[in-house]
Amino acid sequence: MVKSLMGLARAAAAGAQQQAGASRAFASAFSTDKFTVEVQPFKPHHIEPPSNVVETSLAELGEMYTLMYRMRRMEIAADMMYKAKFIRGFCHLYDGQEAVTVGMEFALTKADSIITSYRDHCQYLTRGGTMKEVMAELMGRADGATRGIGGSMHMYHRKNHFYGGCGIVGAQIPLGAGLAFAHKYEKDNAVAVTMYGDGAANQGQKYEALNMAGLWNLPCIFVCENNHYGMGTAVERAAKSSNFYTRGDYIPGLKVDGMDVLASKQAFAFAKAYALANGPIVLELDTYRYHGHSMSDPGSTYRSRDEISSMRQERDPVERVKKLVLARGGDAAELKRIEKEVKKEVDEAVEAAKASPTPPDHWLWKNVYKNADHVALRNIDGSPVTPVYDPDYKQ
Repeated sequence: MVKSLMGLARAAAAGAQQQAGASRAFASAFSTDKFTVEVQPFKPHHIEPPSNVVETSLAELGEMYTLMYRMRRMEIAADMMYKAKFIRGFCHLYDGQEAVTVGMEFALTKADSIITSYRDHCQYLTRGGTMKEVMAELMGRADGATRGIGGSMHMYHRKNHFYGGCGIVGAQIPLGAGLAFAHKYEKDNAVAVTMYGDGAANQGQKYEALNMAGLWNLPCIFVCENNHYGMGTAVERAAKSSNFYTRGDYIPGLKVDGMDVLASKQAFAFAKAYALANGPIVLELDTYRYHGHSMSDPGSTYRSRDEISSMRQERDPVERVKKLVLARGGDAAELKRIEKEVKKEVDEAVEAAKASPTPPDHWLWKNVYKNADHVALRNIDGSPVTPVYDPDYKQ
């Protein structure tokens, strides 16, 4: 069964190369010759795990590095803009966890659906969004991902099946199961990925969603990004069992090194093949966030600075790929060129976001309903307002 699943996984991973887009434009100078890399063995639950020998190439690693580096620099810029007060309100950064989403994207296609929590900037980017759209949304500007109305926690890319961006802890989990139901109903040979953190892993709605997905054999990948802290609470203080990959009980699971993009790619390719053939599976990605829970959290009151420094030095996902590229004969000058281009992209995105206008007040009434006929909403003065369906915001 594992051999057949891995065959399907390799096919899925090959099809997923269309994801690279801007990354490929940056990283085209590397060789496409294939070689294998050994990653940490996967810990299985009720399933035979995939091989921990992963096939890749310098070209693929270059694309992965570019995308991860774009994510890292974008989140650092968001940190700076928040401290400069260009960004207000909630802002949850993803730096440290890049390998999870990049590995996932190299195993999936844009036909697969993704839904996640409020830590969603980088998923929006990998689903085809632009840095300008991310930065403009963070600043509440009209050129943003959701026209400056959603903010940090509510970025969407409907065309490429990214459904947010959910501000309520754990609320996205059953929605992800619903997306999987839609894929099965449509018979479109795609899966849904529903991502959540260790802080949401004990919620009842997750188990209800797991049960429904199991009953109906839905093609759903439940992904626990275990960054070891739910806000400021260490995972061992919040969960009697922190082996989240086993918590699906009758649903099989895998524990994955979430700081290794190749391990992530292999796990997601395997999980997609399994979900299409059999139904739901749980992945626990062992990862780490460098920033605090949000920008209001310094991130150093419940963990030591030595812990954070140690993770950066020993397991940083971006540096791991860079070292592997260099060890395999990749051109250091090419990596420097990529880094320079990415920094330029970030700087231009920040300036373009600053120049973007704020959304007009009447946009608040747009797209509340798809069909707004015979609908009246009450304004703050009590007067009725009829919302307008204008998905392109042309008015």
